[in-house]
Amino acid sequence: MNRFCMFVGMMILGYVGGWLGAKAGIMTGFICSGVGSMLGVYLGWRICRDYLE
Repeated sequence: MNRFCMFVGMMILGYVGGWLGAKAGIMTGFICSGVGSMLGVYLGWRICRDYLE
C-alpha cells in the first residue's frame, strides 16, 4: 500500500506541477514536474504512514 500511495501522489502532483510550470515555459514545466513528483512521493508516504497503517 505504501508504494501505491507514493505512486498516486507522484502522478498527481507531477502532472499538476508540469501543467502549472508549462505556462511559463517548457523547461520550467519540466523542473516543476520533477519537484511536484518528489513532493508527491513524500506526501504519499506520509499519508500511508500516518493514516493507513
